[in-house]
Amino acid sequence: MSEYVVEAKHVCKSFRGIKALDDVYFNLKSGEVMALLGENGAGKSTLVKILSGVYTRDAGEIYYYGKQVGHIDPQVAQELGVAIIHQELNLCPHLTVAENIFLGRELTSSGLLSDKEMNRQTAELLEKMDLDLRPDTIVGDLSVSKQQMVEIAKAISTNARILIMDEPTSALTSKEIDFLFATINKLRNEGCGIIYISHRLEELKHIADRVTIMRDGKYILTSEFSDISMDEIIANMVGREIKEKFPRIELNRGKKIFEVKNLNAGRMVRDINLELYEGEIVGIAGLVGSGRTETTRAIFGADPKESGEIILDGKKVTINNPRDAINAGIVLVPEDRKKDGLCTRLSISENISLPNLDFLCDKLGILSSKKEERLVNKAVEELQIKLADVQADAASLSGGNQQKIVVAKWLARNSRVVMFDEPTRGIDVAVKVEIYNIMNDLKRQGIGVLFVSSELPEILGISDRIIVMCDGRITAELDRNEATQDIILKYATMFENKIQSTKEA
Repeated sequence: MSEYVVEAKHVCKSFRGIKALDDVYFNLKSGEVMALLGENGAGKSTLVKILSGVYTRDAGEIYYYGKQVGHIDPQVAQELGVAIIHQELNLCPHLTVAENIFLGRELTSSGLLSDKEMNRQTAELLEKMDLDLRPDTIVGDLSVSKQQMVEIAKAISTNARILIMDEPTSALTSKEIDFLFATINKLRNEGCGIIYISHRLEELKHIADRVTIMRDGKYILTSEFSDISMDEIIANMVGREIKEKFPRIELNRGKKIFEVKNLNAGRMVRDINLELYEGEIVGIAGLVGSGRTETTRAIFGADPKESGEIILDGKKVTINNPRDAINAGIVLVPEDRKKDGLCTRLSISENISLPNLDFLCDKLGILSSKKEERLVNKAVEELQIKLADVQADAASLSGGNQQKIVVAKWLARNSRVVMFDEPTRGIDVAVKVEIYNIMNDLKRQGIGVLFVSSELPEILGISDRIIVMCDGRITAELDRNEATQDIILKYATMFENKIQSTKEA
């Protein structure tokens, strides 16, 4: 019997003539965690979608448990014991937690759905996983992190022998990540083989046994994790040495550009006061649920405000909706780029042009194709967006290039304030550096930059000032020279510490 539960040899896959996988080799053993690494567009997600039956390979051989398998579709993969947790949530928001977990393998009694039994088994699973969720909760009412935990529970519920995790921690809190790692170690000890894809390389030391690295659709190497350094991993991923992970630039602080006074919007945005100056980047730190995202959405007009003032270049501006904000020169690169930042079924060109039609169209409302072409080509060149055709759907791009499209459409407007919410989530190390450099370019131009991040090294590496939030309020404002991870966490957990002190009293 083969030592591998999965083995792929000479696998190839093309989309519209572009090779996504080129002679790729991969293997996985029972009871191990194989970290599958590479830049956005390296072919990682394409490979695991072939292994799980989402895509059909063009060429190559795939073996499960030592036996060659021909056609693989999702049903065949499930019968082989394969489960996948996709990078993009694959849940039905209008269904309950239990209905999502049993989707496609529903329990029935006398020809009718057995909701009671599905709820019972789901409750047992959630209790076993120590998840504070109800089986009858509508998934669409849950936070992104809770939805991700439902996705994980759904995969585990199938008793998979091969579990594929594609960026499973991208939306999780630190507590949920600790839980996930404990679950992974338990599954590994039970003999489950796990393929783990993540751009958070610091996670690997907690779970990885081996690493396979891909680049530009090709297999590069496989190594024991203990035999390869982090610098070697990064160099093999990007094909060059990354000398500086956080390329921060130092500028003299100029005049005040932007000010928010006494902003209130629901429970998670309470009495927010902040300022932005020319020549600086301000980071907003805090735990998931601290109100960071809600603050940017309230400023942008995506959520209604109860009270507060927004002042741009010394003048008060009225923002009742995103159009008001865009017209004023205040824009947002949202946390969920696919849901809120892109129209994935429209072309790359259309996505960049869509919010800029006011100056791409003539007085009769007719779009100037020449203006559009110049705008799109300039954005693609300046942001180094990797694509085969600007007329291709935005969904066809890697996560990093999708993020660049979201940024590109706002930069075309010469905006005065650009807010980034988790701009590097699910993006590889090389593209992260490119995003930081985009932020640095805005900083050089005197544009106000405000960015939210759950990655404390990123906050500390790029910010000139750091605002810390907890329970919908600003709990600290720190200069980068005085900030440390411990100090940020102290202010980010003030509400939790207060609750704990109350319980102990």
